[in-house]
Amino acid sequence: MRYLFLIFFSSAALTGFAQSTDITSTVQRAEVEAHVRFLASDALKGRDTGSPELNIAAQYIASYFQSYGLQPVDSTNGYFQPVALSYESAPPSATLSFQDQEFQIGSDIVVMSGDSIDLEAPAVFVNYGMPEDLEGVDVKGKIVIALPGRVGDTNPQSAFYAIADKKERIVEQGGLALIELYRSAQMPWSLIVRYLGGDKMSMDASSEEDELPILWLNDGQSELRPLFEENSGEMATLSVAPKTRKPIDTKNVVAILEGTDDDLKDEYVVLSAHYDHVGVNPQATGAQDSIYNGARDNAMGTTALLSAAKYFSEHPPKRSLLFLAFTAEEKGLLGSEWYAEHPLLPMEQLVFNLNTDGAGYNDTTKVTVIGLERTSAEEALASASESAGLEAIMDPVPEQNLYDRSDNVNFAQQGVPSVTFAPGTTAFDAELMKYYHQVVDEPESLNFSYVEKYCEAFVQAAENIADMRQAPTWQEGDKYEEAGKQLYGQ
Repeated sequence: MRYLFLIFFSSAALTGFAQSTDITSTVQRAEVEAHVRFLASDALKGRDTGSPELNIAAQYIASYFQSYGLQPVDSTNGYFQPVALSYESAPPSATLSFQDQEFQIGSDIVVMSGDSIDLEAPAVFVNYGMPEDLEGVDVKGKIVIALPGRVGDTNPQSAFYAIADKKERIVEQGGLALIELYRSAQMPWSLIVRYLGGDKMSMDASSEEDELPILWLNDGQSELRPLFEENSGEMATLSVAPKTRKPIDTKNVVAILEGTDDDLKDEYVVLSAHYDHVGVNPQATGAQDSIYNGARDNAMGTTALLSAAKYFSEHPPKRSLLFLAFTAEEKGLLGSEWYAEHPLLPMEQLVFNLNTDGAGYNDTTKVTVIGLERTSAEEALASASESAGLEAIMDPVPEQNLYDRSDNVNFAQQGVPSVTFAPGTTAFDAELMKYYHQVVDEPESLNFSYVEKYCEAFVQAAENIADMRQAPTWQEGDKYEEAGKQLYGQ
């Protein structure tokens, strides 16, 4: 793996950004540790979305926002933005019959999305389901069989990203269902079933009633492609049982702080972190630890957000600040998606999103900034990290598409220049994965001297950006540059 490291000047005179000694006196290890230990305590049971314990965490964050003198945005809901989600149970059954073979939910099938269905129709194979694959192919009234992802893709995540476009094309052409033949050495079927085959959360506003059923069919042995390709057009029977839905009580935590510069205070820098995690392991028995405490993911980031709230309440920057603690990141970035679709401030007033999130760390001399090179705030971010005695590095695994897998992406898609500030990660190695979504991700496993420095760097980065003479912009050619031009009327 080749890693890209940012080389930057260490002199504040050259960078134009100077370290604030007030930050080091405000961000104190004892308080940082206390925040993490509470948020990642066993008492909060992993802060699962919709749980009473996550609501306790929301109240905790709001109470500190209030104590620091930050102001609510919404006069009706105070420091909270209700997020309308629904809890959707997995279908109790799903079967596919084709050419004397029968496939069952779990061992063979995962229902990705869509409503229930019970039909007999021709099954037509369309390769990857790209526009060129569908030319001259009649899918109307048929079950569409496709390969996952796009032709030539090597990123294991590509199978997820391509689904929306395929769905749109197949719906437009009258297809009745989409079944993809899933196979991946990087992500075995057992993990697919574990993470995608269970109950899900979704936005109430995006109810899937009458939507195209999308299923993945386990083709780990690569035997199913010839079955469907050679018998394309033959009849198949598909049945997916109905799912049940119930509303979820959850919320984003929101506050603002007015800037000091009359010319800049109508512009807002968004400081954000998700405060939810993944709850408990229902399969744990007896004395076995069942709580996914989420110290690194993302009690650490939430603590950085609280550190910024405290510091800026005493040292407000030139631009105004919007503080956002998101729910339901672990359910698919739903809290930030809800905010982006239901903003409490005009989106065009948001000039930058500095998000903080991470799976963990394997280098305590560094900060990893996902998207570091993508905006004109690169120097401000690098200088801030250096001021805390850390080195800012770029995304070490761009093939993992981390930029589009955290809350920053929901602002980037709207055109707001965005990055995610993350703990020092040089590779997705055993040290990182040891803690990622594991019960051992507990406060006792953290290096709190590093956590303190990380929080200092985050606060300094926020100050550098909020005090920039010109608001940050996308670098020329970035895939979100055009969205930014449209948002800001450029």
